[in-house]
Amino acid sequence: METDSPQATVAAVIGWPISQSLSPVIHNAAFRHHGDNWSYVAYPIEPGDAGSAIAAMRGGGLQGLNVTMPHKDAVADLVDELDESAESIHAVNTVVRMSDGRLRGYSTDGEGLLRAIRINANWDPAGKKVCVLGAGGAARSAIDAFTRAGVASIFVVNRTVEKATQAIGESKVAVVGSQRNIEECDIVFNATSVGMGTDESLVSPELLHEGQLVIDAVYHPLETRLLRDAKSRGATVLDGLWMLIHQACVAQALWLGREPDYQVMRNAAVRELAARGN
Repeated sequence: METDSPQATVAAVIGWPISQSLSPVIHNAAFRHHGDNWSYVAYPIEPGDAGSAIAAMRGGGLQGLNVTMPHKDAVADLVDELDESAESIHAVNTVVRMSDGRLRGYSTDGEGLLRAIRINANWDPAGKKVCVLGAGGAARSAIDAFTRAGVASIFVVNRTVEKATQAIGESKVAVVGSQRNIEECDIVFNATSVGMGTDESLVSPELLHEGQLVIDAVYHPLETRLLRDAKSRGATVLDGLWMLIHQACVAQALWLGREPDYQVMRNAAVRELAARGN
């Protein structure tokens, strides 16, 4: 792994594939801004080999670790302990080495979503009706986070009822829903990849309206078809890049004990997306 400085403390993200990750750009921008002698790299790890990164954490070669697909479930089994969110969804996206050498796994995706809602949309999700589209990892994190945030209800909309039921997990406020529930909800969250690099949307514009907050996990493009439709109907919108930024902020706070400047991270990500033609 190449770093900015041979003496730098190293953090990494593992995944397969990983070359498209924005995480190095985001984290390194914050490290430079705050004067931290840290360097962040993307580390390609084939499916089934996540143990090599965990070994690097235990041996001190890595001081911080982020985890993306397809390793989140595997890393949950490899660390010594889990925070409540990671245990609830059995998935880890951030690993921290504790003072006693034990590795603790966290799921910061849900907290990143809640921070984006509260900080960048100026909304409080407590007491709101929520629709989550999808039943994959992003949906599971969102359902767990919204449940902890005290929402009134969550409708999980997915092509298969079985997967929607599995994504609900132990949430007491989530049920399997359908497209018709979208109109009655205060918050609509697309947790699928539909719209990534395309002009598609899962939601009929007629179901969106003023007074709603519509969020898309997709950030390529930043303004998806779903968000354009929502804006045209008077809804408040939030793009997926804010979620990515804030989950990274939570990770840095866990590693370094200080909150990074999220706007610095956002600006770096936007410049990188523009350079990539996104």
